[in-house]
Amino acid sequence: MAQFKTIDDMDLDGKVVLTRVDVNVPVEDGRVTDATRIEKIVPTVKDIQKKGGIPVLLAHFDRPKGKRVDSMSLKQIVPALEQALGQEVVFADDCIGGPAKRAVAGLQQGDVALLENTRFHAGEEQNDPTFAASMAALGGAYVNDAFSAAHRAHASTEGLARLLPSGAGRLMEAELKALDAALGTPQRPVMAVVGGAKVSTKLDLLMNLVAKVDHLVIGGGMANTFLVAKGVEVGKSLAERDMADTARAIMEKAEAGGCAVHLPLDIVVAREFKAGAANEVLPVDRCPADAMILDAGPDTVEALKGAMEVCKTLIWNGPLGAFEIEPFDRATNAAAQEAARLTREHGLISVAGGGDTVAALNKAGAAADFTFISTAGGAFLEWMEGKELPGVAALHD
Repeated sequence: MAQFKTIDDMDLDGKVVLTRVDVNVPVEDGRVTDATRIEKIVPTVKDIQKKGGIPVLLAHFDRPKGKRVDSMSLKQIVPALEQALGQEVVFADDCIGGPAKRAVAGLQQGDVALLENTRFHAGEEQNDPTFAASMAALGGAYVNDAFSAAHRAHASTEGLARLLPSGAGRLMEAELKALDAALGTPQRPVMAVVGGAKVSTKLDLLMNLVAKVDHLVIGGGMANTFLVAKGVEVGKSLAERDMADTARAIMEKAEAGGCAVHLPLDIVVAREFKAGAANEVLPVDRCPADAMILDAGPDTVEALKGAMEVCKTLIWNGPLGAFEIEPFDRATNAAAQEAARLTREHGLISVAGGGDTVAALNKAGAAADFTFISTAGGAFLEWMEGKELPGVAALHD
């Protein structure tokens, strides 16, 4: 991984530090219902203050598409932000122009300001140089702490980094270090667990991973597509039969590169997709024509545990079955709990990310023991696909 500066490497004393954060939190009736993302930016804000900088927070909220939309104003998150930081927050009614200039001009050391939704301006998503320059004029340094928005080349994520002395905030720093440990310069053997419904949505990811990892575990509906590609009948299971050739190409690339692909050995099938549905465990090639595969079976889990035990690094994206409904969460729960145990007791480096993944690991009670869990969604997936993230690349430049 190319080197990037952090807050520790920057001279922030007496400077207004434009700080890109992700506070795109759920709000109901004007109140924040989950402040997790807000709480996670606190170390960055406090460390900027410790270095004598004055943090001025930049963020987007929802998708106003370049227009001012009152229901998408960042003003409604100010109370939750003040509670998390334990201090008053100055709010500016715009992120450029008079309101922003006046708010910033009145700040003193120890203060924090939040500027209005950057996406109220079309120039944000267009990465318009004039708009970026208007924001840059407000400060003397730039810190990006929003890895979750780093896959977007927007004015506040990429443009600003090219105009001011720049570095990574604490969240961004932690994320980049964890990702480098997982795929950049990992301890081997490396295992990737990839689940989900469709191969078509994770094609780039799978093609990238088979060239980089030693073990690739495929679960969920995607596994059914790979089984079809191997000539196994999967009954009424979710499967992309038109992707069979692609699945075969992925397996061929894996074999050529020495990557072992792990597919289900046994399956849990049911005739109904509902909690508590009558089900049975069968060999992988015995799925009845009128049944659906909804989870991997116990033999698959035991084989997966055995493979995981010899690995030093694990990267996880997606569940192994229909984890949302019992009892089809068993394979995901068991595998996640084993990953947590190996992390806790044997120093396995375990990195996970993606919405369903975080939910599945929380449900399994395994999340707390993972080395790192990314909440970044799209940015995490694009990084797993081997794509350059503009917001990260700009920090290297």
